[in-house]
Amino acid sequence: MISTLLVANRGEIACRIFRTCRALGIATVAVYSDADADALHVREADTAVRLPGAAPADTYLRGDLVVRAARTAGADAVHPGYGFLSENAGFARAVQDAGLVWVGPPVKAIEMMASKTRAKELMAAAGVPLLAPVDPARATAGDLPLLLKAAAGGGGRGMRVVRELDALPGEMAAATAEAASAFGDGEVFAEPYLERGRHVEVQIMADAHGTVWALGTRDCSLQRRHQKVIEEAPAPGLDDALRTRLHDAATAAARAVGYRGAGTVEFLVAADGRPYFLEMNTRLQVEHPVTEAVFGLDLVALQLSVAEGEPLPTTPPAPHGHAVEARLYAEDPARDWQPQTGALLTLDVPDEPGLRLDTGYTGGDTIGMHYDPMLAKVVAHAPTRAQAVRLLARALERARIHGPVTNRELLVRSLRHPDFAGARPDTGFYDRHLDALTRTTGDDADRHLAALAAAAAHAARHPEAIGTSRFGGWRNLPSQPQTRRYRSEPDGTEHEIAYRTTRNGAIDAPGARILTATPGHVTVETDDGVTHRFRLATHHDRVHVDGATGSYTFTALPRFTDPTERTEPGSLLAPMPGTVVRLADGLAPGATVRAGQPLIWLEAMKMEHRILAPATGTLTALHAAPGLQVEVGALLAVVQDAQEEPTP
Repeated sequence: MISTLLVANRGEIACRIFRTCRALGIATVAVYSDADADALHVREADTAVRLPGAAPADTYLRGDLVVRAARTAGADAVHPGYGFLSENAGFARAVQDAGLVWVGPPVKAIEMMASKTRAKELMAAAGVPLLAPVDPARATAGDLPLLLKAAAGGGGRGMRVVRELDALPGEMAAATAEAASAFGDGEVFAEPYLERGRHVEVQIMADAHGTVWALGTRDCSLQRRHQKVIEEAPAPGLDDALRTRLHDAATAAARAVGYRGAGTVEFLVAADGRPYFLEMNTRLQVEHPVTEAVFGLDLVALQLSVAEGEPLPTTPPAPHGHAVEARLYAEDPARDWQPQTGALLTLDVPDEPGLRLDTGYTGGDTIGMHYDPMLAKVVAHAPTRAQAVRLLARALERARIHGPVTNRELLVRSLRHPDFAGARPDTGFYDRHLDALTRTTGDDADRHLAALAAAAAHAARHPEAIGTSRFGGWRNLPSQPQTRRYRSEPDGTEHEIAYRTTRNGAIDAPGARILTATPGHVTVETDDGVTHRFRLATHHDRVHVDGATGSYTFTALPRFTDPTERTEPGSLLAPMPGTVVRLADGLAPGATVRAGQPLIWLEAMKMEHRILAPATGTLTALHAAPGLQVEVGALLAVVQDAQEEPTP
């Protein structure tokens, strides 16, 4: 029996595992980097052990330090979570060599599935259908498009879609470099890229006594940068024959490697309904809560039970209903999915029947630059898919999330998009719809009304702003309109709010009047007789306004623009804090660049971001070099437009 469990991970997954441990009476141990010293998973653990440093390579990826931490803290078992060392056979072996229980699959199974190329060979021998690999050196135009993939990793790292044959050598070099940086292994392979395919997976649970469960299907097709955004169970629109084929193939894959514990077998389902094996993840998946909701199971509890040698029941429970999960990220989808950092002031998701929140953050925590930008997973479970989708969309819409920009609005719009609502998901969803989903839409009236609420809350904090004295007197003179200017974030639209004070001290504005106003609550009645209620939170010059129509963030603007706040034309600024990982070949001052050309690659929060030339011209300054750590807004380079006159 496991008595004390160390979770070799951080954030949301560590907190989720601790929750099950508390229910089972198992003591918990956290490990943490210096950047995570006050993180939620550290606060929730019974015991915590510091891993000196901040970068993953110095902390969570140091298996020797994690094993030492487990022994120092008196743990008798280790759970790897997902990511980091969760699929590292050497770490699993080191845990067992230290006399600790490994809450994961056998080392041999991890080794056999560690390389995607080796895994495909094993699956072919087991009769599992898969896409035939393409030799990049012999690829022809008829093989296009191709998908390049890192053999040793996942999470979208080292993946490239190639649509032009001339681009293949460069993309191979870029994928190889990224794979080597992320996984220490630069092996990359190519396979056909199926347009509008679906990413469908099967959850596996197996014990040491020969029982293997195939726990339904999940659809994870909505992805950005080959990383999942919205997942659901069961995968919609699959006929019984295809479901059976997927279950049989997943079970065969598990038996072929002598699997034990929780794992996932992933498939790509083509538009014609044919499934192809992608990979087997020898760990718990991020999206496991949707399977738990549908089957009424605790997969972490089952992992612990299997690790203790207990058998599974002969058959799993029957599924019920439908579940959908959305990953809430601190990122800006409209700006190339740029990750965001800073203080998370408020994270408040409705706590109602059918909803579940898995998170590693609470209000007041700081989102740093070292780790994945996922803040939370919000899950809805209901009797039907339509009900689950509606419940999740509305819960996200009502959530109060104050701080850095998030993908919350994108998630709401995605869930309500006709293609998703109509159960027609595919991996090209965001390629086709991202511009429309991130465009500022016709909700200007709602946004302006929220800005009016912000102005009214400001007036409530500063009564002198509406012409009243500290004695509450009213001046018998026609009052001039008071004005407040706000910039909507992150789209940048500006709103000028003009309002007057009436004889009884009320505030009126064109088309609306303020019924009540305090710094935290404002009630507005529009001319059509509809009452709107808003909750507000002000942090310095930022105002967060939450109402029935959505949530809005504004920056209060000064009456006059500071003429010193200017940036040299053509300046390339770091969009987020991160590390420069490489420069374009031959990049140096004096080089000629073309508009849209990638010049600098910046790595932040487990993702690579390209800094593009803003115009065709000459690079006049370069302040970036590989290995340089930069803060947001740091000047990286300057490009002088070829059409501009030289600077004297």
